[in-house]
Amino acid sequence: MMELLPPPSGLQAEYVTLFTTGSLHFLHELISMFDKKVDQILQLRVSRKAHLDLSGDLPNFLENTEHIRSDPAWRVLPVPPRLQKRHVDIGDMAPCDTQRFIKALQSPAQGIQVDFDDGNCPSFYNQIKGIHNIILAVNNQLPGMPHISKAPVLMLRPRAWNMVEHNMMVEGKEAPGPLFDFGLLMFHCGKILFEHQSGPFFYLSKVESFMEARLWNEIFVWTQEKLGLPLGSIKATVLIENVLATFEMEEILYELQEHSAGLNCGIWDYSASFVNKLGHREDFLLPDRSKYVNMEKRFLRSYMDLLVQTCHRRCALATGGMAALLLPSSLNTDSYRRVLASVKRLKMLEINAGVDGFMVYDLNLIKPMQELFQSHTEGENQLHLLRDDVRVTPEDLLSMPSGGVTLYGLKYNIAVGVLFINAWLSGKGHFFYRGQVEDSATAEISRSQVWQWIRHQARLEDDSRVVNRQLVTDLTEELMTELSPFCHSSGSKQRLHTAADMFLEVVLKRHFPEFITSYLNQDHTFLSYQSPAKDKMLESDKLSKL
Repeated sequence: MMELLPPPSGLQAEYVTLFTTGSLHFLHELISMFDKKVDQILQLRVSRKAHLDLSGDLPNFLENTEHIRSDPAWRVLPVPPRLQKRHVDIGDMAPCDTQRFIKALQSPAQGIQVDFDDGNCPSFYNQIKGIHNIILAVNNQLPGMPHISKAPVLMLRPRAWNMVEHNMMVEGKEAPGPLFDFGLLMFHCGKILFEHQSGPFFYLSKVESFMEARLWNEIFVWTQEKLGLPLGSIKATVLIENVLATFEMEEILYELQEHSAGLNCGIWDYSASFVNKLGHREDFLLPDRSKYVNMEKRFLRSYMDLLVQTCHRRCALATGGMAALLLPSSLNTDSYRRVLASVKRLKMLEINAGVDGFMVYDLNLIKPMQELFQSHTEGENQLHLLRDDVRVTPEDLLSMPSGGVTLYGLKYNIAVGVLFINAWLSGKGHFFYRGQVEDSATAEISRSQVWQWIRHQARLEDDSRVVNRQLVTDLTEELMTELSPFCHSSGSKQRLHTAADMFLEVVLKRHFPEFITSYLNQDHTFLSYQSPAKDKMLESDKLSKL
């Protein structure tokens, strides 16, 4: 039994294209086959968190999988030619944004992170529009784009395990979001991408254990058999965005040996995972991210070094995070040179660590970053750099940086959290603030830090004030006063105040909500904003350009 809600207004034709008799049958089989296992891995997450809380133990390398880590013989299968060189990918590309998607396809980037996760708001409108745009691209039906075999390779990122698709019920349950996305993408695009040696390639978000990688591998094997694709056709890059997954990177590669396209490291979701798993412990108080948290700090540098070493030891590609800074529009200015120099410095840290590629958001950063790779590396990738110099211990990975909390950092985190929720209520998954793109990853670390600072009654470096409910509420009200002039309708003003209320609700909760996206996706306020009358992405106002 499957139930599917009617199409959003204006997408009737796209809806019919996506939901054919064949695709619905395939989705029903896929979801029925793996739904229980999805619930099991989510329950395993709860169990592991409860064990850490009750025992006081710290994450560590697993004893029962030591034989996998100590066996020097195994390797992942080589990736196809189109994945061998991916120096610069475009990140956070929500494919429902048709014009930006076309520009990305026309760009010189090696790849595109086609994103249904961090940079996308999962309204029914956005999911249908985005998947339909991918189908058009794969079939070379978008205006002005090169043939799919010549365009930047599509790295499709379905939603993470914590997300559900409210608009489809299978056997009386809402469908898991990642299976909805993955199933439609594979059914409509898998064979064509394979025939043109351009996929199907995926990013897997927020994987926390090798058991989750094993489940994805089972899904890949089942899907390839159903669609008549050879074993190993699907390749996937796993984003190591969780502190627990860091201790299982070899096991994750091992589970995905035939389907691995490597591992990816990023800064903000990973940092937020410390608050998620260990944030109630004072030893893991994370200081102001705007001042004290960066890839040069011991815990993040160790994480990146270990990821590169682990990948290259197993002949897997290691990719870095996304440059969120935006280049000023005026060339040959001090601000332009300053931003470019900042991005280059941060990305050189990753290149020197041995990464094989990374992402940028701003399309104008593609060529400068490709030139950076060409100037400082040789060949298509850096797989030859085995990083035998690296000796990373659990202490390295769990070493919190020293530092405190600043008023600037607190206000910045509040602004990012509120504006992200405002963006979601507007049907958008990201926004621009103070010269860079912000998405669910930066919103995740922002609201996590505010919650943790309140929880541990941290004091401001500026004037020793305690970070508490009253201070955060007062600063949020100040933000409303600052932003209200940019709201040019009563609706946008009301939406902003709703976002502020929801933000305060999240950061003041007794128990930490695991994911802000899960919290918003299950919240009635967000769901009501996605009603048929509001299912189109609302017109952007000046809040997105602050």
